Amino acid sequence: MKTVFSQQEILKKLRPILESEGAVYYKTRNILAKQAKGGERIETMTGDGLETINEAKPGDFIVQNQTEASEQYVVPHEEFLKKYKPLHTPPRNGFEEYRSTGKIVALELTDEKLQALGLPRVFHFRTDWGEDMVAKAGDFLGGPTDYSTVYRLARKEFFETYSK
Repeated sequence: MKTVFSQQEILKKLRPILESEGAVYYKTRNILAKQAKGGERIETMTGDGLETINEAKPGDFIVQNQTEASEQYVVPHEEFLKKYKPLHTPPRNGFEEYRSTGKIVALELTDEKLQALGLPRVFHFRTDWGEDMVAKAGDFLGGPTDYSTVYRLARKEFFETYSK
């Protein structure tokens, strides 16, 4: 049986090390997005498998990264409007292109850091939307610069998407 840490437990463990050792990253690849009708079930599939599942609410945005995995995820409406600006390019399969305007603080999950945090090489934690998310040694954990939430950034997709 897998152990699932709560969002609060992961934040409590991770925040001090994020504040002292985390680096600021910017999303350098544009994303594709479309507004959700509501009820769409989005399975976030990275190059190494299922990361998490989320169900879109009306007005949320379904985001697709322009990575090899083309992973999709849901971003709440207000958060999306704060983080992304439209590029006014022709739609592709119902998706429009956007540029990220935000930044995150992230940290690589090395074996040493996992050991210091008391976490196994593979673990699960609860997301803000109530689903489990997997994290693995070599991945990055990060989130907004106010440390209000934390999420997984799969290693391969992280390097395809972010830069310092």
